[in-house]
Amino acid sequence: MEIQLSRESEVPLRRQLAEQIVFLIGVGKLRAGQRLPSVRELARRLKIHHNTVSEAYQALVRRTWLVRQRGSRLVVGSRELRHASSTGGLDEVINAAMRRAREEGYTLKQLRERVKKRLLAQRPDHILVIDREPGFREIIRQEIRQSLGWPVQTCSQEDLAKTPGLADRAQVTTPEYNSEEVEPHLPKDRPAVLLTFSTADEPLEAIHNLREPSVIGMVTVSEALLRTASGLLAPAVGRRHSYREFLLSRRGKVDLRGIDVAICDSLAMSVATGARKVHYRLLQPKCLEYLATAVGPLHRG
Repeated sequence: MEIQLSRESEVPLRRQLAEQIVFLIGVGKLRAGQRLPSVRELARRLKIHHNTVSEAYQALVRRTWLVRQRGSRLVVGSRELRHASSTGGLDEVINAAMRRAREEGYTLKQLRERVKKRLLAQRPDHILVIDREPGFREIIRQEIRQSLGWPVQTCSQEDLAKTPGLADRAQVTTPEYNSEEVEPHLPKDRPAVLLTFSTADEPLEAIHNLREPSVIGMVTVSEALLRTASGLLAPAVGRRHSYREFLLSRRGKVDLRGIDVAICDSLAMSVATGARKVHYRLLQPKCLEYLATAVGPLHRG
């Protein structure tokens, strides 16, 4: 795991570690079902006390980012281990589908007809973003609308579960770590497009390039993103710089005079003034490209 901790930061080491693990899950570098190093192994790698690792792991278990398996092993946020993904490319995926169809008693003709029917199925008329945290959903909505121009609605996993048919005419999209909660409630012929997040290379580079002690601000509408940013940016901020957090309301504006570098989500970019802004785009471009392929061009009436 790519973890960097700073003893010079005011952010406790256990929080830095926990939030960086959350970030690695979000960007897809840690996958559902993937086993984490033992407490002592990770403590040895990072040269920190094993109690610090244990506390971070326990916090992530409580927040359901990690789950315990038999023998006290910890794996990434899934209640059931997923099958290991194939590395044989698209042809192997097709081969696996053909083998599975045969095992289940279906003919290749039936498989071919069902695939054709799925590909020609009625298109969705909007995109539905699903996540538990309202601010996070709004950032995703903004980036999808800016990129694709499609109408976008949002809801939580709880809303989806208690409202039958909510996703019937939608193309659902959700962070990958939500997939097991979301997929049982979706139409079988229209699976969710799973999202992974961008790395923080640009914000980290902006901080590393500062020649003088500076004031760094994190500006976002998402409590979850604010929490993760504090642990992720801590090693770069250290004690050389100061760090301030700004949690915005959806319609709020913020004057950042006195802040040297403001790291802003896609909603905060338009409402933050008075500082040099660095845009953190949440969604990886490849996710938006895949979503665009899934929904096709927008036909306006």
